[in-house]
Amino acid sequence: MDVRNANKDDAEQIRSVAHQSLLASYGHAFEEETLSQAVAEWYDREQVTATVSDDDAVLVVGEDDGDVVAFAESYVSEGEVSVGEIDWLHVLPDYRGEGHGTRLLREVEQRLVDEGVARIQGRVLTENEAGTTFYEDHGFSEAHDRELDIGEETFVERIYTKAIDDGPALEPRETHDGERVFVAFDEAARGSESPFVATYSDESRESRYGWMCTNDDSFDLAMDTMGRIQCNSCGNKRKATRWDASYL
Repeated sequence: MDVRNANKDDAEQIRSVAHQSLLASYGHAFEEETLSQAVAEWYDREQVTATVSDDDAVLVVGEDDGDVVAFAESYVSEGEVSVGEIDWLHVLPDYRGEGHGTRLLREVEQRLVDEGVARIQGRVLTENEAGTTFYEDHGFSEAHDRELDIGEETFVERIYTKAIDDGPALEPRETHDGERVFVAFDEAARGSESPFVATYSDESRESRYGWMCTNDDSFDLAMDTMGRIQCNSCGNKRKATRWDASYL
Protein backbone atom coordinates (compact mmCIF):
# COMPACT_ATOMS: atom_id res chain seq x y z
CA MET A 1 0.00 0.00 0.00
CA ASP A 2 1.27 3.43 -0.97
CA VAL A 3 0.36 6.48 1.13
CA ARG A 4 -0.09 9.97 -0.33
CA ASN A 5 -1.88 13.23 0.37
CA ALA A 6 -5.57 13.17 -0.47
CA ASN A 7 -7.06 15.50 -3.06
CA LYS A 8 -10.60 16.59 -3.94
CA ASP A 9 -10.83 13.96 -6.68
CA ASP A 10 -10.57 11.24 -4.00
CA ALA A 11 -13.94 12.20 -2.49
CA GLU A 12 -15.95 9.36 -4.03
CA GLN A 13 -13.46 6.66 -3.06
CA ILE A 14 -12.97 8.14 0.42
CA ARG A 15 -16.73 8.08 0.87
CA SER A 16 -16.87 4.43 -0.21
CA VAL A 17 -14.06 3.42 2.14
CA ALA A 18 -15.72 5.26 5.05
CA HIS A 19 -19.07 3.60 4.38
CA GLN A 20 -17.70 0.07 4.20
CA SER A 21 -15.38 0.58 7.16
CA LEU A 22 -18.07 2.10 9.38
CA LEU A 23 -20.50 -0.64 8.45
CA ALA A 24 -17.94 -3.28 9.43
CA SER A 25 -17.09 -1.54 12.73
CA TYR A 26 -20.48 -0.15 13.76
CA GLY A 27 -23.06 -2.10 11.75
CA HIS A 28 -24.18 -3.78 14.96
CA ALA A 29 -24.88 -0.39 16.58
CA PHE A 30 -26.35 1.68 13.71
CA GLU A 31 -28.64 1.00 10.78
CA GLU A 32 -26.87 0.91 7.40
CA GLU A 33 -29.12 3.68 6.07
CA THR A 34 -28.13 5.90 8.99
CA LEU A 35 -24.42 5.36 8.36
CA SER A 36 -24.88 5.93 4.63
CA GLN A 37 -26.58 9.26 5.22
CA ALA A 38 -23.88 10.36 7.66
CA VAL A 39 -21.02 9.42 5.31
CA ALA A 40 -22.72 11.21 2.41
CA GLU A 41 -22.79 14.37 4.52
CA TRP A 42 -19.29 14.03 5.92
CA TYR A 43 -17.44 13.18 2.74
CA ASP A 44 -19.11 14.87 -0.19
CA ARG A 45 -16.78 16.61 -2.65
CA GLU A 46 -17.27 19.99 -0.96
CA GLN A 47 -16.30 18.69 2.49
CA VAL A 48 -13.28 16.78 1.19
CA THR A 49 -12.14 19.86 -0.74
CA ALA A 50 -12.46 21.97 2.41
CA THR A 51 -10.42 19.47 4.43
CA VAL A 52 -7.70 19.23 1.78
CA SER A 53 -7.47 23.04 1.77
CA ASP A 54 -7.32 23.32 5.58
CA ASP A 55 -3.78 24.12 6.72
CA ASP A 56 -4.46 22.43 10.06
CA ALA A 57 -5.70 19.19 8.49
CA VAL A 58 -3.72 16.08 7.57
CA LEU A 59 -5.76 13.91 5.19
CA VAL A 60 -3.91 10.99 3.63
CA VAL A 61 -5.05 7.98 1.64
CA GLY A 62 -3.61 4.51 1.19
CA GLU A 63 -3.66 3.16 -2.35
CA ASP A 64 -3.41 -0.36 -3.70
CA ASP A 65 -2.93 -0.57 -7.47
CA GLY A 66 -4.41 2.91 -7.87
CA ASP A 67 -7.49 2.30 -5.71
CA VAL A 68 -8.03 4.02 -2.35
CA VAL A 69 -8.33 1.27 0.28
CA ALA A 70 -7.73 3.30 3.43
CA PHE A 71 -7.55 6.87 4.66
CA ALA A 72 -6.85 8.85 7.82
CA GLU A 73 -8.07 12.29 8.79
CA SER A 74 -6.36 14.31 11.51
CA TYR A 75 -5.94 17.89 12.64
CA VAL A 76 -3.36 20.00 14.45
CA SER A 77 -4.73 21.98 17.38
CA GLU A 78 -2.43 24.97 17.85
CA GLY A 79 -2.11 26.35 21.37
CA GLU A 80 0.57 26.77 24.01
CA VAL A 81 1.29 23.14 23.17
CA SER A 82 0.33 21.73 19.75
CA VAL A 83 -1.76 18.56 19.80
CA GLY A 84 -2.52 16.26 16.89
CA GLU A 85 -6.08 14.88 16.85
CA ILE A 86 -6.84 11.78 14.78
CA ASP A 87 -10.52 11.98 13.89
CA TRP A 88 -10.76 8.90 11.66
CA LEU A 89 -8.64 6.04 10.41
CA HIS A 90 -10.51 3.73 8.02
CA VAL A 91 -9.40 0.59 6.22
CA LEU A 92 -11.57 -1.46 3.86
CA PRO A 93 -12.69 -4.68 5.59
CA ASP A 94 -10.97 -6.88 2.98
CA TYR A 95 -7.66 -5.14 3.69
CA ARG A 96 -7.76 -5.41 7.47
CA GLY A 97 -5.35 -7.66 9.31
CA GLU A 98 -2.56 -7.05 6.79
CA GLY A 99 -0.80 -4.16 8.56
CA HIS A 100 -2.32 -1.39 6.44
CA GLY A 101 -3.85 0.34 9.46
CA THR A 102 -0.48 0.33 11.20
CA ARG A 103 1.23 1.69 8.08
CA LEU A 104 -1.30 4.50 7.85
CA LEU A 105 -1.11 5.33 11.55
CA ARG A 106 2.67 5.57 11.45
CA GLU A 107 2.49 7.88 8.45
CA VAL A 108 -0.03 10.14 10.19
CA GLU A 109 1.97 10.17 13.41
CA GLN A 110 5.13 11.19 11.53
CA ARG A 111 3.31 13.96 9.68
CA LEU A 112 1.86 15.28 12.93
CA VAL A 113 5.28 15.14 14.59
CA ASP A 114 6.68 17.07 11.63
CA GLU A 115 4.04 19.70 12.39
CA GLY A 116 5.51 20.01 15.89
CA VAL A 117 2.83 18.35 18.01
CA ALA A 118 3.75 17.28 21.54
CA ARG A 119 0.93 14.77 21.90
CA ILE A 120 -1.34 12.77 19.60
CA GLN A 121 -4.92 11.92 20.46
CA GLY A 122 -7.26 9.37 18.91
CA ARG A 123 -10.92 8.69 19.59
CA VAL A 124 -13.20 5.74 19.01
CA LEU A 125 -16.62 4.62 20.21
CA THR A 126 -16.27 1.71 22.64
CA GLU A 127 -18.71 -0.31 20.49
CA ASN A 128 -15.76 -0.70 18.11
CA GLU A 129 -13.68 -3.14 20.15
CA ALA A 130 -11.18 -3.63 17.33
CA GLY A 131 -10.65 0.14 17.26
CA THR A 132 -9.96 0.43 20.98
CA THR A 133 -7.58 -2.53 20.81
CA PHE A 134 -5.81 -0.97 17.81
CA TYR A 135 -4.92 2.19 19.72
CA GLU A 136 -3.87 0.25 22.82
CA ASP A 137 -1.65 -2.04 20.73
CA HIS A 138 0.10 0.98 19.19
CA GLY A 139 1.25 2.69 22.35
CA PHE A 140 -1.74 4.90 23.10
CA SER A 141 -3.02 5.22 26.65
CA GLU A 142 -6.64 5.69 27.65
CA ALA A 143 -7.12 9.31 28.69
CA HIS A 144 -10.82 9.59 29.43
CA ASP A 145 -14.30 8.68 28.23
CA ARG A 146 -17.19 10.93 27.31
CA GLU A 147 -20.83 10.12 26.68
CA LEU A 148 -22.42 11.03 23.36
CA ASP A 149 -26.15 11.16 22.71
CA ILE A 150 -26.46 9.96 19.11
CA GLY A 151 -30.04 9.75 17.97
CA GLU A 152 -32.00 8.27 20.85
CA GLU A 153 -29.11 6.28 22.30
CA THR A 154 -26.13 7.11 24.47
CA PHE A 155 -22.69 5.91 23.41
CA VAL A 156 -19.27 6.13 25.05
CA GLU A 157 -16.39 7.66 23.10
CA ARG A 158 -12.94 6.75 24.42
CA ILE A 159 -10.10 9.21 24.02
CA TYR A 160 -6.59 7.76 23.62
CA THR A 161 -3.38 9.73 23.86
CA LYS A 162 0.30 9.27 23.10
CA ALA A 163 3.02 11.66 24.26
CA ILE A 164 5.68 12.54 21.68
CA ASP A 165 7.86 14.03 24.39
CA ASP A 166 7.47 14.56 28.11
CA GLY A 167 5.84 17.93 27.49
CA PRO A 168 5.43 20.64 30.10
CA ALA A 169 4.48 19.91 33.67
CA LEU A 170 0.88 20.50 34.63
CA GLU A 171 0.29 24.14 35.43
CA PRO A 172 -1.62 24.88 38.64
CA ARG A 173 -4.49 27.35 38.31
CA GLU A 174 -7.39 28.51 40.45
CA THR A 175 -10.96 28.38 39.16
CA HIS A 176 -13.51 31.16 39.63
CA ASP A 177 -14.82 29.16 42.61
CA GLY A 178 -11.39 29.15 44.24
CA GLU A 179 -10.72 25.49 43.48
CA ARG A 180 -7.11 24.50 42.70
CA VAL A 181 -6.79 22.58 39.44
CA PHE A 182 -3.96 21.50 37.16
CA VAL A 183 -4.00 22.43 33.47
CA ALA A 184 -2.66 20.01 30.85
CA PHE A 185 -1.79 22.13 27.83
CA ASP A 186 -0.73 18.98 25.98
CA GLU A 187 -4.30 17.60 26.01
CA ALA A 188 -6.41 19.81 23.80
CA ALA A 189 -9.65 19.98 21.84
CA ARG A 190 -10.07 22.33 18.89
CA GLY A 191 -12.11 25.46 19.48
CA SER A 192 -13.57 28.10 17.17
CA GLU A 193 -11.23 30.78 18.56
CA SER A 194 -8.60 28.88 20.53
CA PRO A 195 -8.18 25.34 21.92
CA PHE A 196 -9.76 24.04 25.08
CA VAL A 197 -7.29 22.19 27.33
CA ALA A 198 -7.93 19.44 29.83
CA THR A 199 -7.82 20.15 33.55
CA TYR A 200 -7.34 17.77 36.46
CA SER A 201 -7.92 17.93 40.19
CA ASP A 202 -4.56 16.26 40.83
CA GLU A 203 -1.07 16.32 39.33
CA SER A 204 -1.16 12.59 38.51
CA ARG A 205 -3.95 13.15 35.93
CA GLU A 206 -6.11 10.57 37.65
CA SER A 207 -9.02 12.82 38.64
CA ARG A 208 -10.47 14.78 35.73
CA TYR A 209 -11.90 18.25 36.47
CA GLY A 210 -12.95 19.43 33.03
CA TRP A 211 -11.63 21.99 30.53
CA MET A 212 -10.16 25.47 30.38
CA CYS A 213 -10.68 27.90 27.50
CA THR A 214 -7.28 29.15 26.34
CA ASN A 215 -8.81 32.14 24.58
CA ASP A 216 -9.36 33.88 27.92
CA ASP A 217 -8.15 31.29 30.50
CA SER A 218 -11.71 30.83 31.70
CA PHE A 219 -13.19 27.85 33.54
CA ASP A 220 -16.73 29.23 33.14
CA LEU A 221 -17.83 26.75 30.51
CA ALA A 222 -21.06 25.13 29.44
CA MET A 223 -21.22 21.52 28.22
CA ASP A 224 -24.10 19.49 26.81
CA THR A 225 -24.73 15.76 26.54
CA MET A 226 -22.94 15.66 23.19
CA GLY A 227 -19.69 16.84 24.76
CA ARG A 228 -19.92 20.25 23.12
CA ILE A 229 -18.15 23.00 25.04
CA GLN A 230 -18.79 26.73 25.01
CA CYS A 231 -17.00 29.40 26.99
CA ASN A 232 -19.59 31.55 28.73
CA SER A 233 -17.28 34.56 28.89
CA CYS A 234 -15.86 34.76 25.35
CA GLY A 235 -18.11 32.50 23.26
CA ASN A 236 -15.34 30.15 22.12
CA LYS A 237 -16.87 26.83 21.07
CA ARG A 238 -15.44 23.34 20.81
CA LYS A 239 -15.40 22.26 17.20
CA ALA A 240 -17.66 19.27 16.68
CA THR A 241 -16.25 15.89 15.75
CA ARG A 242 -17.98 13.85 13.06
CA TRP A 243 -20.17 12.04 15.57
CA ASP A 244 -21.13 15.33 17.20
CA ALA A 245 -22.24 16.79 13.88
CA SER A 246 -23.91 13.68 12.50
CA TYR A 247 -27.44 14.01 13.92
CA LEU A 248 -27.69 10.24 13.69
